[in-house]
Amino acid sequence: MADNSRPDDEPGDDGIPDEFRDMLRDILSGKSSIDPSQLAGAAGLPSDPASVAALMNQLQGALFSGGDGSINWDIALKQGQERAAAGQLTPTDAERAALQQAFRIAALWLDDVTAVAELLTAPGLITRKEWVTATMPLWTQLASPVASSISDALTRVLTEQAPEELRGMIANAGQVMRSLGGTLFAMQLGQVVGQLSSEVVSGGDVGIPLMGEEEAVLLPQNVAAFGEGLDIPADQVHIYLAVRELAHARLFRHSRWLRLHLISSVTEFARGIRIDTERLEELASTFDPSNPEELRQAMVNGSLIPPKTDAQLAALGRLETMLALVEGWVDVVTAEATERLPSSGAIAETVRRRRASGGPAESAFAALVGLELRPRRLREAAAMWQAVTDAVGNDARDALWAHPDLLPTAQDLDDPSGLVARLTGAASGEEPVLDEIDQALEDLLRDDGTERPHEE
Repeated sequence: MADNSRPDDEPGDDGIPDEFRDMLRDILSGKSSIDPSQLAGAAGLPSDPASVAALMNQLQGALFSGGDGSINWDIALKQGQERAAAGQLTPTDAERAALQQAFRIAALWLDDVTAVAELLTAPGLITRKEWVTATMPLWTQLASPVASSISDALTRVLTEQAPEELRGMIANAGQVMRSLGGTLFAMQLGQVVGQLSSEVVSGGDVGIPLMGEEEAVLLPQNVAAFGEGLDIPADQVHIYLAVRELAHARLFRHSRWLRLHLISSVTEFARGIRIDTERLEELASTFDPSNPEELRQAMVNGSLIPPKTDAQLAALGRLETMLALVEGWVDVVTAEATERLPSSGAIAETVRRRRASGGPAESAFAALVGLELRPRRLREAAAMWQAVTDAVGNDARDALWAHPDLLPTAQDLDDPSGLVARLTGAASGEEPVLDEIDQALEDLLRDDGTERPHEE
């Protein structure tokens, strides 16, 4: 009778050696000396029994599914929803009525100061958990390139650092290693987004358009927290934040190209992020599975992401300029629309300080993915939009959003005078002054290669 047995270090039908699978099974079933609560800490989870059990279930699923090594982002969604729901309060009928009234007033006031199109969908009020559910698809889109890079680099480094007799075993289990690493990253992302849901007050609060097109939302619980301690009537806070959110959403509906353009710029930047393999090799050479805190800290403090290349810095500069243009326009329009609010200036200053500092979850996302969401040149952009408004009015200002080629540039943020001169000249019917490149192009287009008849 044939002996169908095989050595433990040879791969099974799924390509994973029995010895490696048994080792991971012992860890996840609690039979190993490695404490599962420490693995929970590596995923950014609390060490309570429920959180540890949830982590073990997710990792067991990644191990035993025999998958292709891809990341299951449903884990991030579940983690984010659970984190958001933990401190969530359901808004009362009175709170809902007050914010819905604020949205109605905001719409009327915005009509007076901008011609950008109204929303076809009524603005909404959502909970923290609903915000996580609505925005997670974009968060995972932004994080996916970094998650894949970390998983690939971790598998490669562990293979290289392993003793010679174990390298083949780990290489054969590469897909499982990627799944386990991706699971830990997805859980970490879910925790960050779940925490972020307690910091944002609206759909457009972080600058990038997280919600779908034509969606404006406020989070009543967080709006109430924003107003605490300001000594400002709640209705004024509600109206101001409703105006900001509606202005942001209307702009993206008015400029149909803007959302895709902005998200494409963000993902283009994210794809250029690479992992510092030297730092990862240092961690791998001293890695103690019973104490994964050092690895977790490296993931959340950004030390695995090396300094940006020149190409990345250039892409980031373009992205920051676009974000600043959006946020600066929203600031100027909101200030004009809320002039009749007695406390408008005080609320605006609170928004500026809050935006400048960001929150803990936003900082964690920046470290995890390598991307800061706050535009650095917001004040310059707001000053430029105000100069344009003063010179040519609201309609000519908003017409610049018709196409990306019409938008102000980073140079215009440095010195708006040239832009203002061009716009005021165009408004008065003056022929635009062409630079050398534009003049050469104009001459080329006018020259059709034929003799023109002489005028009599």
